[in-house]
Amino acid sequence: MSGKVRDLYEPDTGDEDRLLVVASDRVSAFDHVLEPAIPGKGALLTRLSTWWFARLSEEDAGAAIPNHLTGEAPPEEVADRAAVVRRLTMLPIECVVRGYLTGSGWAEYTAEGTVCGIPLPAGLQNGDRLPEPIFTPAYKAPAGAHDENITFEKAVELVGLDAATELRDLSLAIYRRAADIAAERGLVLADTKFEFGIDDEGIVTLADEVLTSDSSRYWDLNAWEQGSTPAERMASFDKQIVRDWLSANWDKTGTPPTLPAEVVERTAAKYRELIDRLTTP
Repeated sequence: MSGKVRDLYEPDTGDEDRLLVVASDRVSAFDHVLEPAIPGKGALLTRLSTWWFARLSEEDAGAAIPNHLTGEAPPEEVADRAAVVRRLTMLPIECVVRGYLTGSGWAEYTAEGTVCGIPLPAGLQNGDRLPEPIFTPAYKAPAGAHDENITFEKAVELVGLDAATELRDLSLAIYRRAADIAAERGLVLADTKFEFGIDDEGIVTLADEVLTSDSSRYWDLNAWEQGSTPAERMASFDKQIVRDWLSANWDKTGTPPTLPAEVVERTAAKYRELIDRLTTP
């Protein structure tokens, strides 16, 4: 089974409780897979996810967050970009947490004074830190369709009040812990998204990728503190380079244009720099 950027395999051993997730070098933006791929991206994101899963499972940093990794070694030929995981019943919600005003949230705020329907104080600027992080879920649409921002009330309709409340509280807690870790390393975690599933014991479990350059916005903390314009403040370590180039060169209809080599190279370099800054003691 293939998604936009990851491929899922069932083992040929007959073990139905295990899956192999392989991260490709494909890059997506605005619900489209783009050409060309980012060389080495799959290995970089797998390394970063694995590092974050380990940090979030450390009990001395707070409650350990259960995740879907088994700890088993993947096949050698894909070892650097794959993980063996437990099979979960995935929940149909992307758990988005926003700590800063940017992206589609900024566009909605300038028009309505809200982000995903949540009222925010007047006078905020692009890149501003929000008074408190906010939970803004999205419905995971079927393959080929666009994900849809939804209200918390709609999330309740989809998964029930208890599950929606647990997802919200867990997502906000993970974001706050990760944002603190990032800040210690001179980075702003502006926003991110999580995916969760239910294991055989009914436990809500963190799955898919976590806190990667594809699922999150990271900025340089010093630039954010010193910058006077959005461009200066939001010096990013994620695929914002790709989004910005597409926004300037494509009207979001039809087939996206081919990414220039310079954009591909800069994106790969930013992914590597982020990992170095986060994981280097």
